Amino acid sequence: MNADTQRAADGQVGLHGMNLINGTLSAEGKAAYCAVNPATGTELRPSFRDATEEELRAAVQAADNASSRYADIDPGRRAQFLRRIAERIVALGDTLVERCVAETGLPAVRIVSERGRTAAQLTMFADLIDEGSWVEARIDRALPERQPQPRPDLRRMLRPLGPVAVFGASNFPLAFSVAGGDTASALAAGNAVVVKAHPSHPGTSELVGEAVRGAAAELDLPPGVFNLLHGQSHSVGMLLVQEGPLRAVGFTGSAAGGRALFDIAAARPQPIPVFAEMGSTNPVFLLPGALGRRDDSIAEGLAASTTLGVGQFCTKPGLVFGVESPEFSALIRAAASHLADIPAGTMLSAAICARYRDGVRRLSEAADEARANSTVVETGNTLGRPSAFVTTAARFLEQPWLQQEVFGPVTLFVQAGTRSELLQAAAVLEGQLTATIHGTEEDLQEYADLLVVLSRTAGRIICNGFPTGVEVCHAMHHGGPYPATTDARFTSVGSAAIARFVRPVCYQNTPDAALPPELQRANPRGILRVVDGSYTREPA
Repeated sequence: MNADTQRAADGQVGLHGMNLINGTLSAEGKAAYCAVNPATGTELRPSFRDATEEELRAAVQAADNASSRYADIDPGRRAQFLRRIAERIVALGDTLVERCVAETGLPAVRIVSERGRTAAQLTMFADLIDEGSWVEARIDRALPERQPQPRPDLRRMLRPLGPVAVFGASNFPLAFSVAGGDTASALAAGNAVVVKAHPSHPGTSELVGEAVRGAAAELDLPPGVFNLLHGQSHSVGMLLVQEGPLRAVGFTGSAAGGRALFDIAAARPQPIPVFAEMGSTNPVFLLPGALGRRDDSIAEGLAASTTLGVGQFCTKPGLVFGVESPEFSALIRAAASHLADIPAGTMLSAAICARYRDGVRRLSEAADEARANSTVVETGNTLGRPSAFVTTAARFLEQPWLQQEVFGPVTLFVQAGTRSELLQAAAVLEGQLTATIHGTEEDLQEYADLLVVLSRTAGRIICNGFPTGVEVCHAMHHGGPYPATTDARFTSVGSAAIARFVRPVCYQNTPDAALPPELQRANPRGILRVVDGSYTREPA
């Protein structure tokens, strides 16, 4: 680490600790806080101030003022904006990486990978809006001679909602934070954004926020198109969601936090949607045919998936089901052995680690037996120790709280006495981001009813793999029934995430010159449209 990056990690270079509102800096709040290095417990300068109610209102008003102008600029210019953000984030180089490592305790290689994913997301959305067909243009031309009633000319497409509030996530300081998937998809759709930075990594948030602000200024976009607010107090986020001009919220975090914002948004005089990704235990089902054939690879994969990122991934496998047998018992022993060899890791914060240890304690008191504890002893208040427990399906069915997420490197093995009991356990599962099945083709045929149950429960079904690792692409769905998310119809990963921040608008008998280009007769953008029921790129 050179002197410049060391000073950046300590908050001495390029950080001002202020909010970004309408292209300018503001720090009116009195409550101040510093980020804390979870690996060392040391405070990282500078201090950041909770945004005041006046600053919240100013940021949302700036976003509202920018919305109509930004929504109507050429899509190619919006795409250029996203690409410039990606370039500026990458150009931050070691300054960003070192500060992010200091604030999160995550290894540099993980941050570099996440930075690449963040840039790739932005570029993906830029390509999507450059091509343009995502607006789902539909045209039914007039039929004036139709009897008994003529048909008017009707043209429909997706349009931006308006200002969007985005909440940064603790476990993905880049890919699900200031310029992550929520912000990228909202900006791509044509919405101005107000980001609430996560208080665990405010310096990282500021560096990325300045990259976004710089890209907007470079392209002469309305300065209110992007705003960044800080705040350690929950009241900052709660007040933000109540601001009238907001039209939607994107959130990644705990079930309690997401539900609180959802309830606030629903209680507004004009309710707005909250697209919250929350808790998930991502159950894994090990079917008989897979056991005994691939024990070692499954056990090793389970241990690696459970402890990836110290178990702080939203897709960590927290429940593993199987029918009681010598093969399932052997698999549990093998997985426990792998987990015991994995050392404790630094978690994102002391508070997250404390909640993790409390969850492990509760599991240890309720489970039938403990099968794994890392051989490395915890020596600090942020070290999370990998663990595994075993219980029966009968106990799992009697105690519904056992399916609640424990955020960290722990998993619970659930032994069913019979195939029927396994299906009963699957049927009571709450909504999940993912569900995984390990089995042969014969297993999948025999347990076809299990696949049906899981397809109603989870947003993504994985066969003979592991749930951690969410590909950023067009076909990905990262969402699921409550409490995994607040709306199972939408994804927070992949190009389909743009659908959260738009609404359909239909134009009836509107003169061609007054229509958006995507609906005009000549189809000047050359997009794929549904014209009189048929897909075409031809003029209408």
